[in-house]
Amino acid sequence: MQQIEAVVAKVNDLQDGEKRQVSVGDTDVLLIRVNQNFHALGAFCTHYQAPLAEGVLSGNSIVCPWHNAYFNITTGDQQEPPGLDSLPCYQVRIEGENVIVSVPEKASGLRTPAMASYNPNVDPRTFIILGAGAAGAHAAETLRTAGYQGRILMITREDQLPYDRTVLSKDYFNGDVPKEQVPLRTSEFYKEHNIEVLLKKQATNVDAKAKKITFEDGETLSYDALLLATGGKPKQLDVEGADLENVFTLRSFADSDRILASAAQAKQAVVIGSSFIGMETASGLTQKGVKVTVISPDSLPFQKILGEEIGQLFQQVHEENGVSFQFGRKVTKLIGNSKVEAVILDNNQRLEADIVVVGIGVQPATQILSGVDLHPKDKSIPVDEYLRAADNLYAAGDIARFPDQRTGEKIRIEHWRIAAQQGRIAAYNMAGKAIKFKTVPVFWTMQFKFPLRYVGHAEEWDEIIIDGDLQKREFIVFYIKDNQVLAAATSQRDTETAAITELMRLNKMPNPETLRQGNFDLVKHLHS
Repeated sequence: MQQIEAVVAKVNDLQDGEKRQVSVGDTDVLLIRVNQNFHALGAFCTHYQAPLAEGVLSGNSIVCPWHNAYFNITTGDQQEPPGLDSLPCYQVRIEGENVIVSVPEKASGLRTPAMASYNPNVDPRTFIILGAGAAGAHAAETLRTAGYQGRILMITREDQLPYDRTVLSKDYFNGDVPKEQVPLRTSEFYKEHNIEVLLKKQATNVDAKAKKITFEDGETLSYDALLLATGGKPKQLDVEGADLENVFTLRSFADSDRILASAAQAKQAVVIGSSFIGMETASGLTQKGVKVTVISPDSLPFQKILGEEIGQLFQQVHEENGVSFQFGRKVTKLIGNSKVEAVILDNNQRLEADIVVVGIGVQPATQILSGVDLHPKDKSIPVDEYLRAADNLYAAGDIARFPDQRTGEKIRIEHWRIAAQQGRIAAYNMAGKAIKFKTVPVFWTMQFKFPLRYVGHAEEWDEIIIDGDLQKREFIVFYIKDNQVLAAATSQRDTETAAITELMRLNKMPNPETLRQGNFDLVKHLHS
C-alpha cells in the first residue's frame, strides 16, 4: 500500500515523556517520545474516539482520558478495555532534526488484534461462553488472541449479537448513536474467527460437576472449560398492576426499543428508583419531551454511592431540566385498564403516567448453576483471584464476587468495564495463562450533558475531599477511609481522572493530607 509521509515535529519539540497530536495528510497521529525514542500511533481511542493526546503516559502505556482504556505505545495493543480493537502503529524515522512519520494512504484508526486460527486437530477442546454481554464478547476474542485454537461457542438467550449495553440508556436512547452502531461486531467477524454464536438459546441448568449445560429445548452440551457471563436480571416491582402494559425495565436492546416506541406517544412518565439506569432513563425521556417524575425511597440520588454533595448536584441537574422527584416514597400500586395509567404512592398520592420504567437494581442471573455454593446475600458466584469458581468453570461480570486487590475482601461490581476486564482475564486463564485479576474499577454516566467518572471502589468512607467547584461541575471528589484514598468521582477533569486510575493501580495515590492542601498535580505526581 502506498505510504504518505510528513515532517511532524523537530526532535527537540517534544521532551521525554511528552505527547502530541499531529497530522500526516488526512490522518491524525499520536506522537510520543519515551526514553528518547519516538512512537507514532492512532490518535483516538478505539472505544469512543477520545483524543489520546489528552490521556496520560505511564511506562509503555497510554491511558485514555474518557473511559481509561490502556494501549501499549510500542505495539498499539489494547491492554485494558473498554473497546475491542487496538491502535495502528506507524513508521517513524529521524533525519537530522526532523521527525518523519509514514502512514498508509488509506489509514484506519484501529486494527483488529492478531488471532489464532481454529484448528481442532491441534486442539480438540470445546470452550463455552454462556452470555454475550461485555464479559462474553471480550472473552471470545481474547481466547483467540491468547492462542486458543479449539472450538468456541458463545451462547445467549437474546436475539442479538453482542452489543454495547452502556449506550442503551445514554447515547442510543438519546438518538446520538444509530442502531447499526450498537453491535460490537458483525456476524462476518465471528465467522472469520470461528467463534460460533448461538442466539435465542436459553440454558436451564449448568452442572459444574458433570461439566454439562442443559437448554430449554432439551439439548445438552458438554464443555472442557466454561465461562459463566449471564449478567444480571432486572428486579421486578412486586405490587398490584406491575404486569400492565407500558411498564418496563431497561436491560436489553429490545427493552430500550420498547421504551422508545412508547415514549413517542407519551406525555408523562414515572421512573421508579434513582439508580443509574433510572436516572439516565429520566434524562433521556425528558430530552424527548416527556414529563418525568422519579420515585425513590432514598433522600437523594446516589447518596450511598457518591455521597450527599454529589447526590444533591444530580438532583439539581435534573430539576433544572424539568424532572420532578418524590423522595422517601414507595409505590404501592399501578392502575390502568390494560395499559398503565397512574402510579399510587404509599401516601396515597396519585401520579398520572403513560409509561413506567422500573430501575430498582439487578440480581445475578445464577439460578441455573448447580454444584457451586452461591453467596448467601445475593446469589452471586464466589471466584478466586483467577476468576475461577470450580474446576474449569469461571465467572465474570455482574454475577462474579471477586477478591478486592487492596483489601482481599470479596466484592461484586456491576459495570460494563469491569465485566469486559474480567472476561479478558477469565479467557486468558481458560487458555492456560494463569493471570490474576487485578484492576481499578471505573464507571461513567452522562445525564443532561453532565458527565461523571468514578474510579476505585468505596462502599463507605470517613471523609470526602473536594478539589474544584461542584456548582461549576468541574471537580474531583476523593473518598477517604482509614487515611487512604479508596475512590474518586470527577467531572470535566478527564486527564487527571486517567492519572488517578494509574496511580491507584501502582499504589501511588497521594495521602489525604496532601490532597487537603489543594492544587496538587496528579499527572506530575504520576511521573515523579
